[in-house]
Amino acid sequence: MAIFHTPKEAFSALRPICVKITKEQTVSNVQCLQSQLQKVGDAALQELQEYVLFPLRFSLRTPGLKQERFVQSVVECIHFIISRTCVQNQQQLCDIFSELSLCLSSPGNHGKLAITSEELKMAVVQGFIALLHSAYGDILLCLYQPHMLPTQGFIISLLLDIAEHEKSRQLQILALKCLLVLILQCDCPDMHCSFDNSDHMQVGDAFASFLPGITLAMSRIISGDVKQGHLVTSYAIKVWYKLVGLVMASDQVSKKHHDKKTLFAEGSKLAELVICRKPEWVKNTANKLDILLRKLCSCAAGNPHWKVRLELIELVYHLLSYCNKSLKQSIGYLLEVLVGLLGDERPEVHTRCSQVLRNVTELCMICENKDFTDVLSENLHALTTALPRLMRTLDDQSKLKSLGLLLGYLKLLGPKVNVVLNSTVHLGRLSKALMQVLELDVTDVRIVEERCLNAEADDLQHQMRFLSGWDHSRTGDKPSMQKKYFKHFTEESVFALLQQTCRVLGYYGNLYLVVDHFMDLYQESVVYRKQAALVINEMLLGAAGLDVDVLHKRETPVSAADLKAIVTSIIEEYTSRANWHLVTSIESEHETGLNTNQPTFQGFTKGSCNDCLHTSESLTVHTMNSNIWQICIQLEGIGYFAHVLNKEFRQLLMTSLYPVIEKVGAETLLISQTATRTLVDLCEACGYDSLQELINLNSDYLVNTISLNLRRLTQNPHTPRVISVMFSYSDASLLPLLDDVIQDVLLSLDHYHNEKAQLIFNVLHSLMTALAHWFPPKHRVQKEDKAHNKACRSATTAEEIHCFLKEYQRQKNLAEGHVEDIDLDKTECEIPDQLEPDISSDHPDVKKDLPAHIQIAKDVMERCIHLLSDKSIKLRLKVLDVLEQCVVVLQNNVNELLPMVHRVWSPFVQRLTNDDPLVVLRAFQVLCRLADTCGDFLRSRVSKNILPKVTESLVSQAPVSAKAGPIYSHTLSYKVQLAELQGLGKLCEKLDLGETDLDMVASTCLPYLSSRQPWKLQDAACSVFYHLNEVDPDATWLILNEVYCPNTYSPPHSSLPTIQLTGMGKHRNEFTDNILQLLQGFE
Repeated sequence: MAIFHTPKEAFSALRPICVKITKEQTVSNVQCLQSQLQKVGDAALQELQEYVLFPLRFSLRTPGLKQERFVQSVVECIHFIISRTCVQNQQQLCDIFSELSLCLSSPGNHGKLAITSEELKMAVVQGFIALLHSAYGDILLCLYQPHMLPTQGFIISLLLDIAEHEKSRQLQILALKCLLVLILQCDCPDMHCSFDNSDHMQVGDAFASFLPGITLAMSRIISGDVKQGHLVTSYAIKVWYKLVGLVMASDQVSKKHHDKKTLFAEGSKLAELVICRKPEWVKNTANKLDILLRKLCSCAAGNPHWKVRLELIELVYHLLSYCNKSLKQSIGYLLEVLVGLLGDERPEVHTRCSQVLRNVTELCMICENKDFTDVLSENLHALTTALPRLMRTLDDQSKLKSLGLLLGYLKLLGPKVNVVLNSTVHLGRLSKALMQVLELDVTDVRIVEERCLNAEADDLQHQMRFLSGWDHSRTGDKPSMQKKYFKHFTEESVFALLQQTCRVLGYYGNLYLVVDHFMDLYQESVVYRKQAALVINEMLLGAAGLDVDVLHKRETPVSAADLKAIVTSIIEEYTSRANWHLVTSIESEHETGLNTNQPTFQGFTKGSCNDCLHTSESLTVHTMNSNIWQICIQLEGIGYFAHVLNKEFRQLLMTSLYPVIEKVGAETLLISQTATRTLVDLCEACGYDSLQELINLNSDYLVNTISLNLRRLTQNPHTPRVISVMFSYSDASLLPLLDDVIQDVLLSLDHYHNEKAQLIFNVLHSLMTALAHWFPPKHRVQKEDKAHNKACRSATTAEEIHCFLKEYQRQKNLAEGHVEDIDLDKTECEIPDQLEPDISSDHPDVKKDLPAHIQIAKDVMERCIHLLSDKSIKLRLKVLDVLEQCVVVLQNNVNELLPMVHRVWSPFVQRLTNDDPLVVLRAFQVLCRLADTCGDFLRSRVSKNILPKVTESLVSQAPVSAKAGPIYSHTLSYKVQLAELQGLGKLCEKLDLGETDLDMVASTCLPYLSSRQPWKLQDAACSVFYHLNEVDPDATWLILNEVYCPNTYSPPHSSLPTIQLTGMGKHRNEFTDNILQLLQGFE
């Protein structure tokens, strides 16, 4: 709290100590003065300022050596006074300024910094800052008069020495802050006096003399050891660009400067210090600053601390804003630095960089600064020229930086990018650079090898997933996009930058111009085709404003009509025969060249048509891989275009939906997955709820195209794929519309059964799988006899005997022809359900029309009969797959099923008994399906034709599998054994085989109960005995006990003979464990 508020009171209190200091210059006296000053009010102190400062200044001017501690206390006291008052006298300001500087001067060498303590240096620097802040009004400008240049130079040299060489980080930062205050660029929160342009011009003239020294010193600090701390580096950057922005400001150097050297005598040292900022000086200085600028930007951009990089952005922004004319040669590099920082990992740096880029771009457009456009165009041209070489030689981080520059230049140009694109040279360089950078790596053989399961062996459950209203847009179960591999980079972030580059081109550029140019490259060479399609796809996304990051909005967006016209032409090019039906495998090459005059792969590449065999010899994996990727990129493009047009794309479905569906059914896995993803994109963009709705609502023109193509199947070999996909994704409502198509498919099979049977049977398999799902079979109720027997078997012993005798008498009467003894009600119930329609019909002689799906199943099964004996194993397997689905569809219509089974039986038996093991395995599975549906109809046939062969096969293989090692489980023989054992018991139960057949099966399966057999074969053999127990439990129990009997049985009465079984009394053996398990299971 102040005690002395009036100057009179304060003078009375301060006069004694001021006089004492004048006489006795000691630290205690100075400290006493400072303590007294704390009791004086600010207003009173302002009135007594000169009086109080006099003894302190006198102490500093007194000649002779002084103690550091005394000088420090004097400077601290001066700092205390001037920080509370204003210096209103110019001469006093200049004098104190000089006196403070002498405190750090070396006694032996007045031009050098004295070797003093850090505390004294800090006190003097703080005194400088306080003095400059306390200057009242514009009297501060007196420091920047030409006669003050030597003093200014001396102080600046001291501050630079401290900032560069001192170890104290706090002292370094304080010296740099003092330099900022000297150039009127203080960043402290205190209020500062405002100066006009003429004042800044005076300061700029003064500091032009010190520009080289300060910029060099700051550059050394910036490029110094990072251990000095980010604050030192950041302040050094700030001093550098604030000073350069002051001295090289475009609005200052463009004005005419009066040569102040004429004010001084010629040859005087003061005249040598004065700099006149003439155009020649500005040009030379700019060239030298450019060298320093590149060095410090390079160091700052690589600094690990993000605040240094943030300050570098401010440097670029400041120089581009204030020195864009004087530093013309540096503008390109400054923009390069700014664009390079756009991809910084720190969000603060990235966000600020985006803001600065946006401001610079807007400034450029408002001012119509042609220099900026020219510089950006030149930089862009130079970069695109060097880009292919950079992408081949640099590491991924450097590639990211280079591509970031490319993207940044395009963003900075904004709408003015058309200036570059209108130049044939620039557009050619840019496009060729993109073509080379985006070159795909097509050496991965897996792309060609991976086949689609849907085209090979569709199983029922797999198809049902598609058919049960599969909705990608809701479930998110969208096929993932395959990662693309490029020749010149591996990082996903690099590809993301290239995508953004293409989208920015589409957003700002003349869309017709760039699309036409890249379509020319697409058509020019197969080498550029994939890359050109990638660029076109991304440009269309950018043109629609989708997933594109720009600095400012374009003036006029592309109209919907223009987008639609461009998309239409691109889709026509993509789906043309030469670009859509490419060779992706040896099989597809043969298929393409079969019975047709269209050119094959060599015809596309060489312009000639050769035979299929010759073409296949010249086909390479790389070529097929390249074709696969081209098709996938084109499919992705169609999906992109759908999102570009949204519901407007519905009008293009007539030309695009059929080709996409065709590729969904492709054998190559990558193509099929990409096409499925595209189909989902079409569904989402056009507003359909599911793929089923998409196909059903557009089925009319799909069916029309299919019908036309089926009549020229040799020219359109992929048509069956479309039908397969339609079946997979649709429902029963589509069947009436597809009836004629199905008949055309069957007719095509009749005409091309040698060439197209495999492809058409893929269609038939999809058809029958769909029918089995659309018209699921009703569960058949088990026969009453069987249920009755099981009920009796589970009852008490007396009831069991009663049931047995009653059933025995009924069967005996039936065998002897005594029909009247049979319960007619019960017999009537046993009449097959399938006969009821004929009995109740008004016209029993007229056969009713069959349902459409039953008639289709019969027609398909008819074709299976003829092709079951085909020489192709692959086709025979596919026929068996289709046959099984036919049986599923017909199983509730036994009047239609049994005659067809009768006709198919002969060739089917050959597949079971005399064919390749793979076919035998599949045929046995079909037999199990037939047993489920046909039952008694097959009993005698299986017993006579099948069972002997199967048991013979199992008996011959039992010793082999018992001795085999673990690798045996991977062989085809093992799989056949396993399938036969797993189905044999079910077969016996379903067909209710006789005692002889059951004995044959049991004796065949006994060796497989051995613990030496593979465990899966043991389990399968056990399952056979479980099923046999359902048919004849007594015989099954006896057979097992004859091998090993764990218990002894005593007769219930002494008159009965002793029970003797072969297995009694035997030691444990290899069959013991499985037999015990079975007997326990029977109980």
